[in-house]
Amino acid sequence: MNFGFLIFPGLEELDLVGPWEIISLWSKFAQGPEKCFMVAEKPGPVICNKGMSVNPHFTFTDCPQLDFLLVPGGEGTQREVENHSLIQFVAEQAEHCKAVLSVCTGTFILHRAGLLSNKRATTHWASLQKLRELGDVEVVEDRIVKDGNIWTSAGISAGIDLALAFIEHMTDEKTAGKIQLGAEYYPSGKSYGMMHKTPQAPEYLRKRDWL
Repeated sequence: MNFGFLIFPGLEELDLVGPWEIISLWSKFAQGPEKCFMVAEKPGPVICNKGMSVNPHFTFTDCPQLDFLLVPGGEGTQREVENHSLIQFVAEQAEHCKAVLSVCTGTFILHRAGLLSNKRATTHWASLQKLRELGDVEVVEDRIVKDGNIWTSAGISAGIDLALAFIEHMTDEKTAGKIQLGAEYYPSGKSYGMMHKTPQAPEYLRKRDWL
């Protein structure tokens, strides 16, 4: 199986690196996808939103058919939704993918590629209204939303939860638990400054019990 991670200038680092870590652990220790790689429009370093530089393994022209595709978000999505080459790549790969996943505002790339029409989806809390305004998406204020073979998640750190939930779906709870332990991903549950009570916080945060 091939698991591809789309990369483009201005992507949010943790949107990419968080799921990459979890999926790679799955591959290494629990018989996950045989190959994980990053795909960009062109060869050469890709500069992320906070300045981190990443290198693609393939470009759109030489990328093999993917079984799974993950699309990160970040400020760069505002430009990339108008990038015909990138949108075409996502749309064409999605035709044969077992699942397509997005983190944060990567949702808007999926939408532009025609993958979210009349589907349930989520995105970063600050972009939920923008997602509603598209008119053909049922916006769900949750951390992870699955509709068919399309998975979307809330912002940035939610990509880690997305990857674990996806592994559980593809395998079983015990396998996901092994990966979770391997990554030692056990958030403290503390809400600093009680910011989850602010009006703009998504519904799933406002409803949760915090330390």
